[in-house]
Amino acid sequence: MSQPHAPASQLLERSRPLFAHPRLLIAGQVDDDYPRTLLQQSADSTWFLTDYSRFRPQATGSDGLDIRFGHQLEAGETPWEGLLLYLPKAKAEAQFLLAQLTPLLTPGAPIWLVGDNRGGIKGAEKLLAPYCSKVRKQDSARRCSLYQGLLDQAVAPFALDAWFGEYTLPLGEQTLRIQALPGVFSAAELDEGSRLLLDHLPPLRGRVLDLGCGAGVIGAVLKQRHPDIALELADINALALASASRTLAINGLEGNVYPSDGYSDVAPGLQHIITNPPFHAGLNTHYQATEQMMLQAPRQLAKGGDLLLVANAFLRYPPFLDQAFGPHGWQILAQSSKFKLYLAR
Repeated sequence: MSQPHAPASQLLERSRPLFAHPRLLIAGQVDDDYPRTLLQQSADSTWFLTDYSRFRPQATGSDGLDIRFGHQLEAGETPWEGLLLYLPKAKAEAQFLLAQLTPLLTPGAPIWLVGDNRGGIKGAEKLLAPYCSKVRKQDSARRCSLYQGLLDQAVAPFALDAWFGEYTLPLGEQTLRIQALPGVFSAAELDEGSRLLLDHLPPLRGRVLDLGCGAGVIGAVLKQRHPDIALELADINALALASASRTLAINGLEGNVYPSDGYSDVAPGLQHIITNPPFHAGLNTHYQATEQMMLQAPRQLAKGGDLLLVANAFLRYPPFLDQAFGPHGWQILAQSSKFKLYLAR
């Protein structure tokens, strides 16, 4: 059953004939399944997703629509004739997507950018300036706006390596190199919550999952300190997975990096689940994914296994730990003025 359309898609529905291109490319931060409607009206169109939680339910359809997941879209046999980009929450990710997708378009192709007025869409003209000499607002409603331009500027071939940022992380006598694509968590520095977690790591053994791995900082440190563990890194963000893979490789470390929406693709029998989960989704604070992760953790853990979770101190996670592990099955292992580190077994 089709889900209710988010405001940005409701705005697009008002102008649906605009998107009836034989080869339309749709990408960005999509919060519903409305692109399926657009794909069904345009032959040979493609929906490119970097969010596995959005891709996974769409990929199960049997209607033959071209829906792809990854950090980089492979060029088709012929160029796409239009690009509809739902504005990502991170400006740097929008720039990254435009840089890689515009070379896959025909010259003169229309480019549309749609998004929430509170989420940066008012900067559409600057975002599209390298590709379009003129950009105009096409429509506005539901606190969202739609901008349009034509690809009339020369675009350089996309070079993925140029988009990886790097910083070093001193760890005692050793140093890790962290590489990350734009918009990925821990892309520029180690955050305070992750540092608290790494400063209080208990001994590790067996299968260890870094859930919501981001740029792979936590996973890389785990493997460096405990070379014998079987390390797994999972995330819903394709850019994060590419970053984590690079971080491991550049430091000579091994781990199994794969997409997973929560535990959707994780095999049970883990000895340790270690996570610094996000609690923001788009413009809103969102707790449900982390709450479900806590409640489902016991069935993913081997006997005697544990969950190590760092979270903002104000988040009300203890009731969920009580429900999952029992009131005596968890403890606060460490805390700072902003964060708490929970250990549940």
